[in-house]
Amino acid sequence: MKWERLLSHKRLSAPDYQQNQDRPAFIQDADRITFSSAFRRLANKTQVHPLYENDHIHHRLIHSVETASVGRSLGIKIGHWLENQKEITEGERHTIAGIVQAACLAHDIGNPPFGHAGENAIGAWFAQKMAESSPLLKAISPEDREEFKSFDGNAQGFRLLTQLEMYRYEGGMRLSYGVLGAFVKYPVTADIQKQAFTDHPYCGLKKSGIFKSELALFKEVAEALELKSEKTNDRCWWRRDPLVFLVEAADDICYNILDLEDAYASGDLGKDEIIHLFKTIAPDLLPPKQPDYNNTEEIAHARAVCIGRAIDACVEAFKAHYDALMSGQFSTSLIEESSIKEGFKKIRNIAEDRLFTSRRKTELEVYGRNVIHRILNGILPILDDLMQKNWDSEKLEAYHRQLCRTVGIDIRGVGTPYKALHALTDCVSGMTDRYAVKIAKNLSGN
Repeated sequence: MKWERLLSHKRLSAPDYQQNQDRPAFIQDADRITFSSAFRRLANKTQVHPLYENDHIHHRLIHSVETASVGRSLGIKIGHWLENQKEITEGERHTIAGIVQAACLAHDIGNPPFGHAGENAIGAWFAQKMAESSPLLKAISPEDREEFKSFDGNAQGFRLLTQLEMYRYEGGMRLSYGVLGAFVKYPVTADIQKQAFTDHPYCGLKKSGIFKSELALFKEVAEALELKSEKTNDRCWWRRDPLVFLVEAADDICYNILDLEDAYASGDLGKDEIIHLFKTIAPDLLPPKQPDYNNTEEIAHARAVCIGRAIDACVEAFKAHYDALMSGQFSTSLIEESSIKEGFKKIRNIAEDRLFTSRRKTELEVYGRNVIHRILNGILPILDDLMQKNWDSEKLEAYHRQLCRTVGIDIRGVGTPYKALHALTDCVSGMTDRYAVKIAKNLSGN
């Protein structure tokens, strides 16, 4: 892969676009993401702790902003090294930093309410309903069912960026190819993902990150960037854009380190235990010079030091594996190949044992699953009715028209069972945690 293609400022579905040197494409892309309603909704979506009333706990929007900050730092450092190596021209470090920053801003934009528990809830609902007798669900072909049964926020995010926001079904936000390439962590569709991963245990095949409805759009991106393509069952999947690994590293750094800060705010871990874990990343970590720092301030100081150390470690890992990254053969994460991998492993183990299984979090995830299932069950009859009325929304029953307005489902252009199910997942995945609770109560009459 070549940087002159990977840093493309050309836009999806906008062949006549000309970049303004006073406002480069990556800056415009970041602005489009930041001002979108989908990005704004992240302020009320779960990061780790659902429906938390403590304002100091991270939600998806704050996490995305912090990830973008770390991603920009990674991009600048890697870009500066690439300039010194004569791999890119002088000044292009800012392009790399800007592309990574914009992709980081968007990296969670497709996540449903209640975080990964919400993804699992949507997938489980489809798996159950596909086995039942809904006329609409029975009409979905076997190869199309998998992307609903394994619903993933990454694929929903690409759909949102390229179809739903701004220029609806005409390129969406019309972001640059460079940013879209850096965004797609799993460049494969659900129908071949499992077989492809069995044949090629590659990191970009662990999950599916593209719905069939957006496959042609991703092909346009991949061809523009000259991403390496492979085939399984005569169907394409792709090797990752190297900048995906910087977006992934920024995400890994933020959620691992900042989850510990949240753990103190939520009362799940004490200060001494958190500082001990931070020292696995920065063994020479010293207490802050200010003697009157309280526990929260001391943890924030240690967090800042650790983020800096993690950035430097990932930069060195990128340099060490540069050839494999550019050839599409690198198949792990920068954190896992870095000098601080053991420290991050210890943090992840604590998170899995103590944070992700806390009683309050578990209870609210069960509650969130029931909320999502209640909403999906409440909306499905609208779409069954729409199919029976030959996709003419004017002929829907009066109650179903009311229900459309109540839940906010957009059925413009829905004319097939496949499109109907995506309208359903667009609606539910776009809800915030609290709005989903409100709609679920409305549908149940409470």
